[in-house]
Amino acid sequence: MATIKDVARVAEVTVTTVSRVLNNRGYISEATRNKVYEAMRELNYQPNEVARSLLKKKSNIIGLIVPNVAHPFFGELTNYIEYYAYKENYKVLICNSYEEKEKEKDYIEMLKRNQVDGIIIGSHTLDPSEYLSSKLPIVAIDRDFSMDIPFVTSDNYRGGVLATNLLIDKGCKKIAHISGPLKLSTPANKRYEAFMDVVKERGVSYVVMEEKLDIVENYKKLAYKLFEEHPDIDGVFASSDMIAASLIQFGNEFNKKIPEDIKIVGYDDINIASLIVPPLTTIKQPIEDIGKLLIKVLINKIENREVELENILPITLVERKTT
Repeated sequence: MATIKDVARVAEVTVTTVSRVLNNRGYISEATRNKVYEAMRELNYQPNEVARSLLKKKSNIIGLIVPNVAHPFFGELTNYIEYYAYKENYKVLICNSYEEKEKEKDYIEMLKRNQVDGIIIGSHTLDPSEYLSSKLPIVAIDRDFSMDIPFVTSDNYRGGVLATNLLIDKGCKKIAHISGPLKLSTPANKRYEAFMDVVKERGVSYVVMEEKLDIVENYKKLAYKLFEEHPDIDGVFASSDMIAASLIQFGNEFNKKIPEDIKIVGYDDINIASLIVPPLTTIKQPIEDIGKLLIKVLINKIENREVELENILPITLVERKTT
């Protein structure tokens, strides 16, 4: 395996010059730089990235922990995080926690060992103290730790108000809300708070069901249970588009016409929302803007700049055929 000394010998320069080229430090003429690059290609030399990061005290790598990158929302968000990170000369190590506490903990330790410059955390398994024990800059997706960790989210309360009012304005008399795990301290819980405020203010019958794990099989069970136990439901505000898609599927199995018999509003506006039949009315989160802002806030943290702890982006109502 070629070493930096071999590169210097073939390029006929000093080891210090090769090091300067690799780390882009000091003045190096274009001719010398090209000689070094040509020697590296000839020898198939691969720089030791860990050693370089220790030298520079910066790896230009960030860690991203999400529940499951196969989930459409996290898949889209991960795509934008990677895109905007790369534009800022950062690479991303992606970790799927699958909502397993020990796995999430292992990933945090692994990211620290690999000298990442910071972490974006989108999993909601660990206690906040597990994160605060790390000196790494951290930014959270949709979770308010109420401590020194900034977070990026959308205006969940406003989204809940728009969704619930739309169903009532469309004539729904008994509305269900399928929420995320309410035991977690997340800004997304404001969707539930908004739902409760609106149905009570407007005097509409309601049902609340809570999904415990963010997995498709669980969505199907919830949809089946809703239609089995509450056949008179005529409107549903689902806390994600994936839950809403499951409701559409099971609504058909229970011979409920959408939107004639039951109206449905989702949340997120992931790509499939406009493709399912009927196309889904939903609350659009600015997923690209969330990814872009997560990178901006994390880099500011890495570079010791001031950041806002609470970063809330606006949402919009996208009305399609399920209402």
